[in-house]
Amino acid sequence: MQVGLIILCLGYVLSQFFRAFLAVLSSALQTDLGASPEDLAFASGLWFLTFAVMQLPVGWALDRIGPSRTAAALLLLGGGGGTLVFALASQPVHISLAMVLIGVGCSPVLMASYYIFAREYPPRRFATLAALMLGVGSLGNLVASYPTALAVEVLGWRGTLFGLTGISTAVALGIALTVKDPARVEMSDGPKGSVLDILRMPVLWPIFIMMFVAYAPSAALRGLWIGPYMSDVFGLGSEAIGVASLVMGGAMILGTFAYGPMDRLLGTRKGVVLGGNLLACAALGGLMLFIDGPVPLVVALMAAVGFFGAAFPVILAQGRAFVPPHLVGRGVTMLNFYGIGGVGIMQFASGRLHAETTGAELSLPYFVIFGFLLAFLAAGCAIYLLSRDSLD
Repeated sequence: MQVGLIILCLGYVLSQFFRAFLAVLSSALQTDLGASPEDLAFASGLWFLTFAVMQLPVGWALDRIGPSRTAAALLLLGGGGGTLVFALASQPVHISLAMVLIGVGCSPVLMASYYIFAREYPPRRFATLAALMLGVGSLGNLVASYPTALAVEVLGWRGTLFGLTGISTAVALGIALTVKDPARVEMSDGPKGSVLDILRMPVLWPIFIMMFVAYAPSAALRGLWIGPYMSDVFGLGSEAIGVASLVMGGAMILGTFAYGPMDRLLGTRKGVVLGGNLLACAALGGLMLFIDGPVPLVVALMAAVGFFGAAFPVILAQGRAFVPPHLVGRGVTMLNFYGIGGVGIMQFASGRLHAETTGAELSLPYFVIFGFLLAFLAAGCAIYLLSRDSLD
């Protein structure tokens, strides 16, 4: 199982990479294909919404088919096929199609790991193991920064995508060969249920809202807007944008590892999540205040949004504690549905805001986007105050 989890982690590295690499490719895609920031925001939003919608069938598949075949088949078809379509793209619509396929391919990988953790390990270790997988897998966020910029310089963006086709295919085959499915809960002898049973649990509703808003600001900034913002407002090139992306990606990884044990150290999940996301709100306010620089301060504030916005595994553990064993697969994937779906909607909305506010004032669209992200997160924090704490 250990080897299988390592291969699944490599699959999650790819998932993190694909949600963030458009920020570094933005200049090349605009030059070669005429893809505007709005086009890329739309393509990015499609990735996240596709990923989110796929959580529903993925949850069923994890419970009924198992994590090995589910993750391997979807990553092979969606990840390998989607990157091939991207590499062959000749217009922006092809990028959107490719991102839909890649979203399908990436959708089961993390949840397959979490399903194994939930079924094979003690509940009190879930948040730490989830954070460890998330943190190590988030190395893909770093690869999608300066290293990708260098790869594009050497191989071109098409060559880089062809290479990713081979990598995605190899990881999918590795999952099929090494991941062992946990023993299934026999549905004929035990309680039955569906995703509707998850939605009928009021205790989960404020946690769903927190999942919906918590990841969106950092994913939206790191996954797309850091590139156009740094280019439009400060005139930075692809290598400098790659460095800024690397700093923010590193902060997101550090934040994930920092959040992992905090629930057990402080004896509260709700307090850890709420406190961290309020600090993320403060960082977004700082970006609005210092919208025109200086650059080092702006990068530091972006990094703070990434660090404090990394509460995903603790929120997931809080919700998972209320889910009965026979619904674990559908429970964790439903929580992930809200987390990823929030990012997709945010990308669509932020792309529209950028288009409607673009004008003589170069920083105005980003001021509006940062303000929207702040309001989005603050509203979610207010609703989250109604949630119940959980610590196994």
